Amino acid sequence: MRLTVLGCAGSFPGPDSPCSAYLVEADGFRLLVDFGSGALSTLQRYAGLHAVDAILLTHLHCDHMLDAASYVVVRRYAPDGPYPALPVYAPSGAPDRLATAYGQENSTVEDVYQFYGLQPGTFPIGPFSVTVDRVNHPIETYGVRLEHEERVLCYSSDTAPCDALLRLAQGADVFLCEASYLDGVDNPPDLHLTGREAGEAATKAGVGRLLLTHLVAAWGSEAHTVESAAAAYVGPLEVVRPGATYDI
Repeated sequence: MRLTVLGCAGSFPGPDSPCSAYLVEADGFRLLVDFGSGALSTLQRYAGLHAVDAILLTHLHCDHMLDAASYVVVRRYAPDGPYPALPVYAPSGAPDRLATAYGQENSTVEDVYQFYGLQPGTFPIGPFSVTVDRVNHPIETYGVRLEHEERVLCYSSDTAPCDALLRLAQGADVFLCEASYLDGVDNPPDLHLTGREAGEAATKAGVGRLLLTHLVAAWGSEAHTVESAAAAYVGPLEVVRPGATYDI
């Protein structure tokens, strides 16, 4: 199983990264987990315009799904298209949300995407065993556990601390975890994690490696976030960058 980071900026694109988008590959199958603002650019740079076999959207905030609307043009109007409908696993409301973002009156995107509604549980996508559960965010949001050949990648999506996150991350080889907020300041509750909270979750879940993502460069301090996470988690950790790959 290989993870390629296409975008990792939190809340809005940063100077060096689009928003959340992660390509996970195994056995020749390519699953795109989230498709946030600006990520269509890095998909072309690090993987390829058509390097997607399925999409999983953890929630419907723009920084996690907006470029799935732009991708409609790629698949519908390509010179050798239109392409077959692409499977999209997403929270309820995704068809209308993407159609509205695409922006044509009375439009639909269901010629481009075949939608499957997410619910807590385990199901297959290609060669992956996928487990999702609701996490602690203001809208319907799912953390993700991907398993392939006894290797495990967990992705927090956006969440404040919660038991569901610990269950999903339990024993994961790699834990891709958001760390949007700084420790030591008055953060809004039930929205995001700090570096310390990401480190604490990694320790409690017994993960092998912690990858920090979804930092908001304009509002925070990466060094502070890493220091706080390292104080709570003694294993290997780093902040991800676009184009980085990890063999799991």
